[in-house]
Amino acid sequence: MGHHVIKMPDIGEGIAEVEVIAWKVEVGGQVAEDQIVAEVMTDKAMVEIPSPVAGTVVSLGGKPGEMMAVGSELIRLEVEGAGNLKAGAAEPEPAAAKPAEAKTEPPKVEASKPAPAPEPKPAAAPAKTAAPAPAAKSDTRGAVTNSVLAAGEQPLASPAVRRRAWDLGIELRYVPATGPGGRILHADLDAYAEAGGKAQPVGGGAGGSSYARRTGEEQVPIMGLRRKIAQKMQQSWSNIPHITYVEEIDVTEVEALRAKLNDRWGKTRGKLTLLPLLARAVVLAARDFPQMNARFDDEANIVTRYEGVQLGIATQSAVGLSVPVIAHAESLDLWQTAAEIGRLAAAVREGKATRDELSGSTITISSLGPVGGVVSTPIINHPEVAIVGVNRIIERPMFREGQVVARKLMNLSSSFDHRIVDGMDAAEFVQAIRQRLETPALLFVE
Repeated sequence: MGHHVIKMPDIGEGIAEVEVIAWKVEVGGQVAEDQIVAEVMTDKAMVEIPSPVAGTVVSLGGKPGEMMAVGSELIRLEVEGAGNLKAGAAEPEPAAAKPAEAKTEPPKVEASKPAPAPEPKPAAAPAKTAAPAPAAKSDTRGAVTNSVLAAGEQPLASPAVRRRAWDLGIELRYVPATGPGGRILHADLDAYAEAGGKAQPVGGGAGGSSYARRTGEEQVPIMGLRRKIAQKMQQSWSNIPHITYVEEIDVTEVEALRAKLNDRWGKTRGKLTLLPLLARAVVLAARDFPQMNARFDDEANIVTRYEGVQLGIATQSAVGLSVPVIAHAESLDLWQTAAEIGRLAAAVREGKATRDELSGSTITISSLGPVGGVVSTPIINHPEVAIVGVNRIIERPMFREGQVVARKLMNLSSSFDHRIVDGMDAAEFVQAIRQRLETPALLFVE
């Protein structure tokens, strides 16, 4: 038998370290060749690490949430044959040879003294580990969870499970866990809800009163994509002096056009939302204001302007906010743009977006959809210099030619890097977008 070490691979893009998100195996478990053993997070995306060999897990290189350097030991396996640790396997031999060469009584005495010491420890260790194991198998699920948390452990769950638990009003610390390593799964939430939440104690009230006093707490580690989002937002807000410009836009005409296009081609080409039309307006306005479609290198003090528009679309998923990129949005028509938005959004929500699809944007649109509020202050996606924020559409009375009429109005809340973009240019850029949306025929004029 030998040992095989899987090192943290070089994932590319000059990344020096990555974050361990989750282990797919545990110490003592069997691993098959090509089996996924860990999920790690780079600055761009989640990456799954497979095992090149089959074997038994001897040790894991870090805990979820820890940063590991590229090239460091990720996982060690016991395998058939010599493994890949020939040099390391030879190291214990000289250490064992030294006592043999000495052949003196003191080393023998020292060797005999430690011998009894390890014996009680292994004897005690099984007693400690054996106690929870039967409990986990034979006790009720609620008893297992409560006993574990009583020891001070925090509930383990993915961001999607945590969010769903929050929506259901369930405190995770009371939910019995059946996932690997004590992780709470969606199925555990379902089982807990179906059981009526009987494992959750209710203080100060009878039964499940909605007025019961709640004293629970939950500590949620900031890790994975959420950590990357936090770091990126901190970098953007700290480095970029933002200027936010808000303009009200009458989208009545463009909404009427969108309805006609969907009636005519919706069944064959797909339904259009407002977003592809807005994307086209941004692409065309950027031609008149090339300083908006740019990236700023803070260290080199160089602004790079681009002819092609790599349009970022801020997309929310269960694990956080990502910005997939529509490559060369200027070359796509409305339906192609809509299809690409849908494809990228699905890839992000399923966790299948690639690093290339999540990098390289030159300007970003941030839309909160129907819950977009009246005004927002979007943070620029560093190192870009502009972001266009979309708020919800509201039908309101408006004066037109002396008459009060109902119109569909929407605010654009857009932020700009004030080091690169002057306030006047920012206002004129938004007005160029407004002009094209309020007169939608201009969307088709080059």
